[in-house]
Amino acid sequence: MAELTPRAAAWAGTMAGHADAGLVRAHADSTTAIEPAPPIGREQREAIEAERLRPGAARARGAGNRAIPEEPDAERTCFERDRDRIVHSTAFRRLAGKTQVVVFPSDHQRTRLTHALEVAQVATSIARGIGANVTLAEAIALGHDCGHGPGGHASEDAFDAFLPGGYDHGPWGADVVLTSLNLCAETLDGVRNHSWSRPAPATVEGEIVSWADRIAYCAHDVEDAASAQIIDPDDLPSEVVEVAGRSRREQLSCFVRSVIRATAATGRVGMPPVQAGALAALRAFNYERIYTRPDAVAQSRAVIAVLHALVDHYISHPDGLPSDLGAPDLDDQGRVHAAVTYVGGMTDRFAFEQAITLLDWDPDKLPKGIGRDA
Repeated sequence: MAELTPRAAAWAGTMAGHADAGLVRAHADSTTAIEPAPPIGREQREAIEAERLRPGAARARGAGNRAIPEEPDAERTCFERDRDRIVHSTAFRRLAGKTQVVVFPSDHQRTRLTHALEVAQVATSIARGIGANVTLAEAIALGHDCGHGPGGHASEDAFDAFLPGGYDHGPWGADVVLTSLNLCAETLDGVRNHSWSRPAPATVEGEIVSWADRIAYCAHDVEDAASAQIIDPDDLPSEVVEVAGRSRREQLSCFVRSVIRATAATGRVGMPPVQAGALAALRAFNYERIYTRPDAVAQSRAVIAVLHALVDHYISHPDGLPSDLGAPDLDDQGRVHAAVTYVGGMTDRFAFEQAITLLDWDPDKLPKGIGRDA
């Protein structure tokens, strides 16, 4: 073994922890303590939910409503297990390498992963405020964008051409990407239907995430665009600034509290017209000044071209697909589905590298920020 630095040696010296009266502790000088009592297991947690959650909130029960029946967990509720499965999934980790707004984002710009975390923060804040199931809201929020392909919403346009019913990241996430996790029906429903263009979610918590998603991206996309000098916050519409403020912090505070108060007063998940109008104005501003600006449109076209070509390649060369997709043994439609599944799961970097390696794609024709000079 190579000689260790003092810091590395000190870290290595913590292997065994510190024995103290039959208990191993992490810190030799630990003095914290909690009253000894039986563990708070699943059944007790379910009882706490039944007592504290308001009527209409989703309740965790046993192993949950899953496509493949399972035995209940001794410690965790069914929705806690869903949240944990999503966090530990490959699909969730890959969100770190997928576009939120800017392809190949800089160190401080959002990715799909940080977006999901911010949506979860907004969703849990609303759920706590109205007495809904916080864990279910968090699970849906963390998983809501797992169906997104590389390059942001442009991937949906790219994949539309290959699927009879088109490609929608919500249903694709619930019905394809996350199926191996055997999540509860309530979690999958929230993921499937979080977009406002989809049918309403079946649970209060799913509707909370629909609002949390829009609130989060409308606020943080402005912040990212301002940081990239794409927009000037001083140009925000007056109806946004007067109601919700100019900064992300002010906007989140306004919109989250508005949903909580309106829902608490009416029993329906929503926002008062004044605040909803400000949120709509903010989203319209983002569409005009961020999402559909000329550079963004050109970026989307480049993404679509790359992803379309990659899917075509894997349809023609199914031996290049991972063995777990079973592509060599599939019929033509199955191979198309497998190719879209594989390319849709790629991160931005991997997809564009594959275009160069497999298709001899000109790096200068890749989306801005991905080429040789990036």
